[in-house]
Amino acid sequence: MTNSAPKFTSPTFLLDHISDTLKFYEANVDDPHGGFYQNFLDNGEVFDKGTRHLVSSTRFVFNYARAYQEFRTPKYLKRVKSGIEFIRTAHYVPETGGYNWLLDVQNAEVTVQDQTNHCYGFAFVILAYSWALRVGVEEAREYLNETWNTMEQHFWDPQAGLYKDQCSADFGVCDNYRGQNANMHTCEALIAAYEASGERHFLDRAIALADKMANQQAALMNGLIWEHYDLNWQVDLEYNKDDPKNLFRPWGFQPGHQTEWSKLLLFIARHDPQPWLVKRAKALFDESLGVAWDKEHGGIFYGFAPDMSICDNEKYFWVQAESMCCAAYLYHHTGDATYADWYNKIWQYSWQHMVDHQYGAWFRILTHDNQKIDELKSPVGKTDYHTMGACYDVLELVRHHPMV
Repeated sequence: MTNSAPKFTSPTFLLDHISDTLKFYEANVDDPHGGFYQNFLDNGEVFDKGTRHLVSSTRFVFNYARAYQEFRTPKYLKRVKSGIEFIRTAHYVPETGGYNWLLDVQNAEVTVQDQTNHCYGFAFVILAYSWALRVGVEEAREYLNETWNTMEQHFWDPQAGLYKDQCSADFGVCDNYRGQNANMHTCEALIAAYEASGERHFLDRAIALADKMANQQAALMNGLIWEHYDLNWQVDLEYNKDDPKNLFRPWGFQPGHQTEWSKLLLFIARHDPQPWLVKRAKALFDESLGVAWDKEHGGIFYGFAPDMSICDNEKYFWVQAESMCCAAYLYHHTGDATYADWYNKIWQYSWQHMVDHQYGAWFRILTHDNQKIDELKSPVGKTDYHTMGACYDVLELVRHHPMV
C-alpha cells in the first residue's frame, strides 16, 4: 500500500481496497468458540476479547456475506454461517423474539450485560439476515420474516408511520425517545431485505420511512433531518446537548446522516424512480456538505448546530465513507460533474488521512487537523462495514456506469 493517489473510480482500486481492509481483520477476527472478536487496536491485535455488541455481530455477517458474494472464498461463507449461528444462540431470545444488545463472552460462556431491545439493533439483524439469504443461507429467510414480525408488533408505530427506538427486555415498556437513526438504518435494512427476498412489502415500508423522514420530519428543520424527537415526533433540541459525542445519539445535525439518507433515497430510486427521491437527495447532500466540509484541513466535520455553526469538529471515518458513496450515486443520477468532484475530493482526503497504509482499514476518529485520537482502530460498532459497504456500492455502480 502506498500514499500516492490511485484512480478512485477504478473497479480494480475499489476491489484492492476492500481486500486490504478484509486483510486487517483476517488474522484475529475469529473466536474459536463462536462469533467474532470485536475490538481491534491499530495494528490488528484484539484489546478486549469478551465484549460483544449486537451491532458488530450483525455487521460482520454483512461484511463476510458481501465478501463471499464478490470473491467466492469459502471461508467467507463459513463466517456468514457461524456469525448467524452466534446471533441465534447468543443474542437472540426465543421467549420474547428480542435480541440482547450487549454480551460478555469468556471462552464458550456467554453472560448477558444488556437485554434492552433497540430498533437500531434490529435493523442490523435484518441487514445480516438479508445478506445471508442473498448468499444462499436459506434459513435466514425464516429469521428475516420472524424479525420483521417482531418489529411490527413492538417497534412499529402506525400512527406516526415510524419506528419507536427502544424497549425493555420483555418489550413491556417502550422509551418515549424517538430518533431518526433507527429509522434510517431500518430503511437501509428493508431495501436489502427486498433485494434479497423479492418481497414488495419491505420496499414499500422503506419508501414510507424515507418519505416520512426526508420530507415531513425534515420540513420541521428547514429541510435537514434532525436526530432527536419526543414521543409525538416533535423536534427535541435539548436531547444529549450535554453529551454531543454520544456514540449512537449525538446532538446536532449529522452531515453523515444527511448524506446517508441521501444515498438511501437513491438506492430506492433504483427500484421505484420517483422524481422527489433525487431532488431531496441532492438537497440533503448539497446543504450539509456546504456547511460541514473543512476548507482548512479537508474532510467532513462530525456535527453542526441549528445555526449552522460546527458543534463537533472531529472527523469520523463513516461520515467520509457514506458521503463519498453518496456523491458517486448523485453523479450517476444527475450527470452533474460537481458530484464526481466531490467523490474524488472526499476519497483523496480519506486516502491521505483516514486510511491506515501501514496496517490496513480506516482510523476511526481524527481531530479537526487530522491527528489520531487513540490507538483503537476498530472498537465495538465499527467493523469497517461503512467503508467496505461504500466501496462495494460504488463498485456495483462503476462496473456498469464508469465514472470520470
